[in-house]
Amino acid sequence: MTILVFGKTGQVARELAALEGTECYGRDTADLENPVACAALIHSKRPEAVINAAAYTAVDKAEEEEPRATTINGAAPGAMARACATLAIPFVQISTDYVFDGGGDLPWQPEDRTAPLGGYGRSKLAGEQAVRTALGTHAILRTSWVVSPHGSNFVKTMLRLGAERDALNIVADQIGGPTGAAEIAAACHAIARQLIGDPAKSGTYHFSGAPDVSWADFAREIFARSQRDCTVTGIPSSEYPTPAQRPLNSRLDCRATETVFDIPRPDWRETLTDILKDLGARS
Repeated sequence: MTILVFGKTGQVARELAALEGTECYGRDTADLENPVACAALIHSKRPEAVINAAAYTAVDKAEEEEPRATTINGAAPGAMARACATLAIPFVQISTDYVFDGGGDLPWQPEDRTAPLGGYGRSKLAGEQAVRTALGTHAILRTSWVVSPHGSNFVKTMLRLGAERDALNIVADQIGGPTGAAEIAAACHAIARQLIGDPAKSGTYHFSGAPDVSWADFAREIFARSQRDCTVTGIPSSEYPTPAQRPLNSRLDCRATETVFDIPRPDWRETLTDILKDLGARS
């Protein structure tokens, strides 16, 4: 089986590259700022399924570059999905909790009303809508708080800051599920394979690590497991202003993903242990 993957250097793409039957392509081959080229690659390669693990992820910068973000996160996935629909092959699109406004304290259901707070969320929602409009076999997999030994992410930032300082103020009113890139890659791979045999499983799904936690408590666990002596003080988001507003409630209800695809929520504490071992940090 050949699964074409858009993305080569990102956290999830690097994990997908290690899985059987995947062929990963970076922007040197198919730049997502050129949606036509992305569709052309699919037509030329004629894979059995496609996973889009490439995206514009600079949340704050998207406030200034929303048109560019929307091309990459919206128009490109739409072109990919239409190409896949033409070839009658499944398309898996990774999306985000940022399509919601973060209100309340209940986990978001896949069918809940979307209301992005900023340019990044709007660009990702545009991608979701374009994929659905293509009317092909597809899965939109929303996830949150991606972490891994690769690239830039919260775990690596905390390890760096914890080595430099003995105390940190970390946001405590944003709640979500840290999710390992390796687990996301495995989920996307399994979903693509299942959709080949059962297109009726098409739809929108959620996948995030459990249990839900605040950024502050996640940081405390990182320091405890890596034996860093760094005190964490929880603060409200209002005391840590950023150009783009973050959702306070990023809890995702993942039951449909387990029911339909037999993929349970991963325990982020186990994921963290694996990341720390990979990075050579004590755990």
